[in-house]
Amino acid sequence: MEYATIDNEQDYTVFRFGDHTIRFKAPFSLEHYTSVKEWDHGYLVVMAKYTHNNQDEEEYIDLVPILEKLYFDADAFLKPIKEVRIYHA
Repeated sequence: MEYATIDNEQDYTVFRFGDHTIRFKAPFSLEHYTSVKEWDHGYLVVMAKYTHNNQDEEEYIDLVPILEKLYFDADAFLKPIKEVRIYHA
């Protein structure tokens, strides 16, 4: 099964798949992502821990516009991804 990973580094969300690492600005108070609830061809529903809240919050990420701004063929890039997992270094 082909899967991608998501995590955060400093002020950025990091999405990894194959040889590609895509970084984009994350919310300023994001501590870390805790789980991936849903993956739908570029649309992610994740749970995230923020500094201002003791409980995890649901967050929504749409990768398609990010990929298009980077001149990726979003459909071709996303097609083989069947699952997204939290990256653990």
